[in-house]
Amino acid sequence: MAEKIVITGLGTINSLGKSVKESWENALKGVSGVGPVTVCDTTDLMVKIACEVKDFHPEEYIPAKEIRRRDRYEQFATIAAAEAIQQSAFNTQPFNPQRVGVIISSAIGGFSSLIEGESIRVNAGARKISPFIIPMLMSNGAAGMLTIDYGFQGPSFSVASACASGADGIGIAWNLLRAGAIDVAITGGSEATITPLGLAAFDRIGAMSRRNEDYSMTPQPFDKDRDGLVMGEGAGVLVLERESHARARGAEILAELASYAATSDGFHITAPSEDGSGGGRAIRMVLELAGENPEAIGYINAHGTATVLNDLSETKAIKLALGAHAYRVPISSTKSMTGHMMGATGALEAVFCVQAIRQGVLPPTIHYHTPDPDCDLDYTPNQPREKKIKFAISNAFGFGGHNAVLALREYN
Repeated sequence: MAEKIVITGLGTINSLGKSVKESWENALKGVSGVGPVTVCDTTDLMVKIACEVKDFHPEEYIPAKEIRRRDRYEQFATIAAAEAIQQSAFNTQPFNPQRVGVIISSAIGGFSSLIEGESIRVNAGARKISPFIIPMLMSNGAAGMLTIDYGFQGPSFSVASACASGADGIGIAWNLLRAGAIDVAITGGSEATITPLGLAAFDRIGAMSRRNEDYSMTPQPFDKDRDGLVMGEGAGVLVLERESHARARGAEILAELASYAATSDGFHITAPSEDGSGGGRAIRMVLELAGENPEAIGYINAHGTATVLNDLSETKAIKLALGAHAYRVPISSTKSMTGHMMGATGALEAVFCVQAIRQGVLPPTIHYHTPDPDCDLDYTPNQPREKKIKFAISNAFGFGGHNAVLALREYN
């Protein structure tokens, strides 16, 4: 029997807060992170709203010299990882740096640095481009920088599977730990895509909400009147350990990462499989690997982007996988508050699942007002719900037909 993989640290920075505590408290209050875009000019754009990290001052966390050398997404990853590592405290005792892996994923990487670098080349000339441009735009840059910051020497890389990236990275870390390749993994996702090009590009494929004036009502996952996602940014990071390693050092174990599964739709580059079959298979697989039946699931943190196709497909996937239990399990989309953080979103939602298990309360899906007859499950509308749960899953589905599901279990 494979050794349990446990969670000993959590960290995040996102539009709801700059720590797990602040973010979780705001999620339970149903706070919306949506507001007018301030990090770039939206004059010529159809979309002018996003879920930005508020009052972000990187100098409060990172030396000035390093700020200039790190893209915004790398700064987010640095901050979230620091919180998770501090809570875990595994590095305050003797440890083998060659047995610590770092897998920090990003769907796009240093998007803003790439755009800025090209603008400088066009307007000022190639000689004015920063010599740090390559490490700033690399999608593996955040993982590499964390290994340097802390002296970790195990495997270090990034997974790019669109909006499933963060969850897939956590799942690959789970597999490395189960295989005995490492003792500890710093893993999660980070993203910073709120740029004119990012906003315009996602809008062009019909994925974005344009409720620029009435943004207090958007996004609306699973609601009949949903009109698209709102782009978010930030990072979520977990510290995973082999159970024997965590227990040997007397660590506080927050929860167990029980299993991970991934599938592909093989259907369309941006649209999900219409019948939900790909996501449904991933949910069934994660249950089988965790040794659980559908009735064990006490909560689902849905992908729930508030796009018409995604919410319908995910609803069908849950029904395919769980049968009658699909109508009994509470589901919520925390993207209704955080926005869609692209490659980081699966990592933050795993953090929220751990919090739900530990505290016995489920975050709501806000902005839910008009039920959709085709999305007819329990989406925990508008108010948090007290419920003791022992087992939860988190769905993360991405362009390209990627489906990643994580299962989290109360530790005992």
